[in-house]
Amino acid sequence: MKALVVVGLGRSGYVETLALQRAAARARLDRTLADDLLLLVEHPPVVTLGRGFEARHLLTPVETLRHRGIEVFAAERGGDVTFHGPGQIVGYPIFDLTGHTPDLHLFLRQLEETLIRALDTLGVAAGRRPGLTGVWTPGDRKIASIGIHVRKWVTWHGFALNVTTDLSFFDLMVPCGIDQVVMTSVQRELGSRAPRDLWGQALDAVLLGCTEVFDLQPQAMAEEDLRRLLGHHLEEATEDLDARPELIEP
Repeated sequence: MKALVVVGLGRSGYVETLALQRAAARARLDRTLADDLLLLVEHPPVVTLGRGFEARHLLTPVETLRHRGIEVFAAERGGDVTFHGPGQIVGYPIFDLTGHTPDLHLFLRQLEETLIRALDTLGVAAGRRPGLTGVWTPGDRKIASIGIHVRKWVTWHGFALNVTTDLSFFDLMVPCGIDQVVMTSVQRELGSRAPRDLWGQALDAVLLGCTEVFDLQPQAMAEEDLRRLLGHHLEEATEDLDARPELIEP
C-alpha cells in the first residue's frame, strides 16, 4: 500500500498555506516529494475567489470585509466564492494522479466520497447533489465544498468541511455561486448529539475516509520536516507570492 504523508498545520494563514501547497506540488512533480501529501488546516477568516468567480456573488464590499478582519484572496482553484475560517477543516491533497487514475472528474467524486464517509462516521447522513460539486445533507443543506487545481496531473487546493463553523459568515456571499443555498455544519446537524471532542473526531474521520477511498497508508510528518524537505521549492513559492500579489489579490 502506498503512503499518504499527513501534515497537520493547526491554525495557519491562507497565503502561508498556499505557498506550502505550491511548493509541495512542485516537489511532487520533480519527485522531491515521493508520496502523496494531505495538509490539514484551520484558517483564520478568509474569503477566496475561484476561477469561476462572479462579482455579483460577493455581497459585501472587499474593504468592508477587510475592515472586519476577513482577508480576501483570488485563487487558481475551480469554483466561485467561498469562506474559510475557524471551526472548518480544510484539506489540501497534493496528489499525483498518475499514481491513481488520471481523471479529474473521478478525483472530485473521490473527494466527495471521502467526506461522505467521514460524515457517516460522525453520524451525519450526507450525499451528492446532481450537477453540483460538494457534499450535502438531507434537505439540500451544503456541508462541504470542493475546489481544486491541477498541473500535469498533480493536484492542489481541495475541500472544506464545516464542523463548528460560524455559518453567518456565508451570509456575506452567495456561497459557491449557488443561489439560495443553505449552508450547514456537523455541529448543527448533530445538535445535542455532538460530542465534546467533535473537532478531533472530525479530523480522524476525514483522514480515515481519505485513506480508505484512495487506498493509502497514513504517515504523519511534522510541519518543520515538510518545510525542510520542500527546501528551495518553498523559498521560491513564498517569493513568488511576495513579488506578485496579483496572484492572490482580487
